[in-house]
Formats: sequence, C-alpha cells, structure tokens
Amino acid sequence: MTTLTLAKALNEGLRRSMEDDPKVLVMGEDVGKLGGVFRVTDGLQKDFGEDRVIDTPLAESGIIGTAIGLALRGYRPVCEIQFDGFVFPAADQIITQLAKMPLRSLGTLKLPVVVRIPCGGGIGAVEHHSESPEAYFTHTAGLRVVACSNPVDAYTMIQDAVRCDDPIIFFEPKRRYWDKADVDLSAPGLPLDRARTVRQGRDVTLVAYGPMVKTCLEAAAAAEEDGRDVEVVDLRSLNPLDVDVLTESVARTGRCVVVHEAPVYTGFGAELAARITERCFYSLEAPVLRVGGFSTPYPPSRLEDHYLPDLDRVLDAVDRSFAY
Repeated sequence: MTTLTLAKALNEGLRRSMEDDPKVLVMGEDVGKLGGVFRVTDGLQKDFGEDRVIDTPLAESGIIGTAIGLALRGYRPVCEIQFDGFVFPAADQIITQLAKMPLRSLGTLKLPVVVRIPCGGGIGAVEHHSESPEAYFTHTAGLRVVACSNPVDAYTMIQDAVRCDDPIIFFEPKRRYWDKADVDLSAPGLPLDRARTVRQGRDVTLVAYGPMVKTCLEAAAAAEEDGRDVEVVDLRSLNPLDVDVLTESVARTGRCVVVHEAPVYTGFGAELAARITERCFYSLEAPVLRVGGFSTPYPPSRLEDHYLPDLDRVLDAVDRSFAY
C-alpha cells in the first residue's frame, strides 16, 4: 500500500502506462516542464523525454486533431485539456472526428485517444475554469465517458483508459486532486465500465460520480444520525452506463436521489432518473429526485459555495423523498 493523492495516483498510473507501452504519449499545454497546472504529469517529461511528453501550443483543437493523426499511426495519445472550460474549442474535433471515425471506417480504424479533463468547481477559479461538460459528451455517440472520484480508482482507471481502443473522455474532479487514500499499486481495479457501491444501505440510494461522491458519503454519514441507512453508488462510467448496479440498488431501497455539480436542467441526472424509473417503476416509493447546480453560468468564486450542491442540499432531497 502507498498513500497517494488523487493527482499523484493519476501520475503513477500514467507512468505505469508509459513504461508498459512505448506508443503511449502525453500531450497538452504545460504538461512537460511544468508538469501540468495540477502537477498530474509532474516528472514524466524528465523521465520519458520531450518526444513522449509534449508541451503543445495553446490550441485545444490542434491538440485533439494531432492526437487523432497520431492514433491513426499506431500511437496512444493521452491529451490533457488544462481546464474543463477550455475543451469547447476542441469540441468539433472530438464530436465530428474522434467520436465518429471508427464507425465511419466500419471499425477498421482505431482511435485509442484519452482526453483528460479536470472538471467541476470548488477551487476558487475564474470564469471558464469550473465547468461540468459531461452531458455534451455522454450525448455524443462513439465516446466512452468515465469519471474517477478517488485515488484508488484514479490509478487503475487511467491505465484501463489508455489500454482501451475506444476514444475516452476522462473526467478528473479537480477539487479532489489533493484527497489521499492508500493505493495498492499491484491490485487490479474494477472493469472500466462498472459502477461501484461505495456504501451499503437499505433506505435510499444516492447516485453520484466524480466530485460529488465524497459529498454523498458525507451526507450518508450525517443521515445515519437521523436513523436513515443510505446507500451510495459511484457510477465511475457514464457511457456506457452500468444500469444493472443502479437497478439492483434502487429496487432494494425504493428511493433514489441523483447528485451532480452540473445544472439540473437537462443534465446527465435526467438520463439517470429516466433509466431508473423505467427499470424500477414498481419498486419506487417516491420519484427519483435530482440535486445539482442552478441553471446559470458558473458564478464568480465568492458565490460558488452557494452554487455547488453540498451536504445540506443532498439531505434536503433525501427528506423530500421520504415525504412522499
């Protein structure tokens, strides 16, 4: 066991991937000499050289376009989008090329590209640095979309993503980068497309991913003081979605609250609520409720504590569920 932050676990996972396969490249703005603004790639250029850890120009569309070309030539590029809000200039390349080319070629072309995106708020950043763009990409057929929430998963999931032949959007919760956990560097993780029940319960299911998993665990611990036994499911994979784990949990508890940082309106939670209702209609004791950000642009940092879902808003949704 080694105690690692989430950022360091990603670093170790990338290092292991690069050691195992010389075709793995890391590329992005300031990923080399600086080691990334969150130091996720710290030391990799020193150890693997500038040909494999590449400081790119400030041009996200160019980063992804170049990665597509490299993937077609047999490489496995891992692209860092420095902040979530910077991914939108690259959306054309991701949506019209990266996601579609494997199907366009009837599977003859593989695009094993990982697009790493630090996501969400909670770090007091300025505009365009605290977005939650997952719904854009889960709606894009042809992309896998995953989100780690803790150092243990971060270490194994990034390696699985690099090995995968499909294009992957890899969300990293930036305000959890400094959370620590004991990581067994030799232990295999869950398959990349599997959800994990991180807390067992019998009264209500909280469903979350990325930064909100920790918030839900804190809410579950607080609810226990009121005599409510709360189960927490970490999705890990948003597309494909592990519907079986969700169905088993909600069918047993009869209640469900979906939590994410993104605005509630047409957010990914809407898809989750619909799927759960379709599969668990006769088991539900209350409607599936959603907790998320407000339908406004992300606010200035001094207001983000009011914008982001917190323990109290999750507990309020649990109370509303029991009021039915």
